[in-house]
Amino acid sequence: MEREQGAGGQKRAPRAVVVGGGVAGLCAALELRGRGIDVTVLEAADRWGGCVGSHEVAGLTLDSGAESFATRTDGVKSLLGDLGLASEIVAPHPSGAWVQLPRGAEELPKAGILGIPSNPWDPEVRSALGLWGSLRASLDRYLPTRPPTDQASVAAVVRSRMGKRVLERLVAPVVGGVHSADPELLDIDMVAPGLRALMAERGSLAAAVAAQRERSAVRSGAKAGSAVAGIRGGMNRLVDALVERLADDGVTLLSGQRAERLDHSGETWHVGTAAADGAAQTFDAELVVVALGGPAAVELLSDAVPQLAGHEPVPGPEVKLVTLVLDKPELDARPRGTGVLVAPQSPGLQAKALTHATAKWSWLAEQAGPGTHVVRLSYGRAEDAGRPLDDGPETDDELFRAALADASILLTVPVAPEDVLGWDVVRWEGALPFATVGHRERVGEIRRLIAAQPGLAVVGGWAAGNGLASVVPDARKQAGELADHSV
Repeated sequence: MEREQGAGGQKRAPRAVVVGGGVAGLCAALELRGRGIDVTVLEAADRWGGCVGSHEVAGLTLDSGAESFATRTDGVKSLLGDLGLASEIVAPHPSGAWVQLPRGAEELPKAGILGIPSNPWDPEVRSALGLWGSLRASLDRYLPTRPPTDQASVAAVVRSRMGKRVLERLVAPVVGGVHSADPELLDIDMVAPGLRALMAERGSLAAAVAAQRERSAVRSGAKAGSAVAGIRGGMNRLVDALVERLADDGVTLLSGQRAERLDHSGETWHVGTAAADGAAQTFDAELVVVALGGPAAVELLSDAVPQLAGHEPVPGPEVKLVTLVLDKPELDARPRGTGVLVAPQSPGLQAKALTHATAKWSWLAEQAGPGTHVVRLSYGRAEDAGRPLDDGPETDDELFRAALADASILLTVPVAPEDVLGWDVVRWEGALPFATVGHRERVGEIRRLIAAQPGLAVVGGWAAGNGLASVVPDARKQAGELADHSV
C-alpha cells in the first residue's frame, strides 16, 4: 500500500480508526499503535470499557460489569503483564460455587466446563444427579463419536451424550448464569470452542472436558468457579490502565463520537460521526477496526460491504445486575461459597445467578470491613430468537424487591430492606453475545466478506466468543494481522 510522502520525503505512518471503545476496541488500538500506526479511537458513550466498568455503592467502588476473567487462555494475563498489572492478579476464594435446583441447593461439581462434568461419579456430581443420573451420564464413554461436521446446540450434545439430568441440573444453570440463555439455543462450538473436536479425539464428552481443563492448566481438584481470576481493586482497573497506556503512546481517544457512516474511496476509508451536540466529523484512515456489538457492526458496515445483508447476528438479551451492599454479619460464614447459579424453574426465584462478591474476593472483603457484604444478582434470559423473557422484574424498584427475596432464599439468610447500606441497578443491552446454533459459521462468513475489503476488520465478543478470555486475544490478533497486511 503506497502512501503519500511526509516531510523529508519519508512515507508517513498509516492511519487507523477504531470504532468502539470497549475492551476489544482498546486492545485493537494498543496492538495497532505498537506497530507504529497512528490510531484514533471513537466511542459513542462518555466512558470507556464497554461492559467493563465501575460504580460506587455505599462508598465502595465496585465493578458494574465483568468482575473476573477465565484463565483458559493466557490472553488477559499477558495483557495485564504488558500494562504493569501482573502483580495485581488475584484468585477467588477456593470455597467454590453452588447450584440452586428445583429440589434444593447443591455444591456445583468441580472439574467441569459449562457444567458438563469430567467424571459422572464425582461425589458432587452424583449428589446433584442421583444414582440413575450418574449411570446415564456414564454411558457417554461407550457411545460412538464422529468428527464435528454438523452444527449442534449445547443441549443437543449434552442430552445425547450424558442425558437429561446433566442438562437440566448442571448445564442449564451454568449456561443461564454465564450466557443468559437456554442451552437449547446456544452453539456449542461458539461457547465451548474445540470441545466437540476433543470429544472426537478422546472418545467421549467427559474425556474432552477433562482434556480441555488440563490444557487450560486448571489445578486438579480445584473447586467450581475457580478457573477464573480477577484484579485487586476490580476489573475496571484494566480499562483505566488501557486508556492511560494509549494516551501515553499518542493514541487519540475521542468519546461522545457516534460512528454513523463508513465508506471508502481508493485506499482511504471515511468514518462519519455525529457528536452529542449534533456536530458532524469525518475521519480518514487506511485501516478501520469496527469494535461494536454484532448488529451495530453489521449495520455500520452494510454500505461498504453490501454482501453482509442477511448476516446480522441475533442481538443478545438485556441483562440487569442488582448490587446490594449489606450490613449482614451472618454472611461472614459464606453459606453458599462464592455464589449460586440458578436452574430454570427453581420455585420462588427470578434471578439467574448470585455472586457473593465479598466472599469471592478477599481484597473486597478487606475493603468492605467485617460484617459488610457485597452481593450481586443478575436478571434476564434469552428464551426465543434472542428475546428476553418479559415476565421478570423490570423497574429498579421491582428489581430491588426481587433481589431481596432472591438473596434471602439463595443465601439461606433473611435479607430485609433495613440490612441494605446501598444498592444500584446496572443494565447491559446486548453485552452478552447471543451465539445461537450456526453463529460460528455466520461469524466466519462475515469475517470472510470483510477480509475481502483491504484495511478492514471486526472485533468484539459477538465475533470472538463471550468473555475477556476470548475477546482480548482475538482483538489483538485481528488488529495485528490487519497491520501486517498494510505494510
